[in-house]
Amino acid sequence: MPELIAKPALDDAPLSLGACRLEAVELGSITSIALFPGKEKAADKALKPLGLSFPAPNSLVQKAGAMLVWTGRDQAFLIGAEAPDLAGLAATTDQSGGWSALRLTGQKAVDVLMRHVPLDLRLAAFPVGRAVRVSLGHMSAVLIRDAEGFLILTFRSMARTAWHELEVALRTVAARG
Repeated sequence: MPELIAKPALDDAPLSLGACRLEAVELGSITSIALFPGKEKAADKALKPLGLSFPAPNSLVQKAGAMLVWTGRDQAFLIGAEAPDLAGLAATTDQSGGWSALRLTGQKAVDVLMRHVPLDLRLAAFPVGRAVRVSLGHMSAVLIRDAEGFLILTFRSMARTAWHELEVALRTVAARG
């Protein structure tokens, strides 16, 4: 029987240009949690041992390396922790192999992202702790702003394309600087 070898979606070295840095990030486990109708409070109770509660729209909650990121109506991604037993409360699916993550940091990160994301990403409009489902150019993405900068989740199959698009924007912004 053939032996399968797991490979990262991207093996590029971090890219630093101008005042920005782009790098691939390994997030660990990602579990999609889709709440069943009327089960919000019970799900919060089940998530309490992780120190988490279901996030409000366009936000996230995190504690001790675990993060619960809003991804749609009554839906979130649990990142960096194993999901508790949510039987009867939510549909859960392992998404770990289906998503890749990029981190964009630096003074011009907003300028780079705003070339592909149709949102005002300046700090006043998109503060730390905000998470949105958004298009990154022609790709679907989850965009998270944290204390370091931006975490960008894209489908694993689009990781190379996302890297390329952001690299082109990085080079353009750096050249204008």
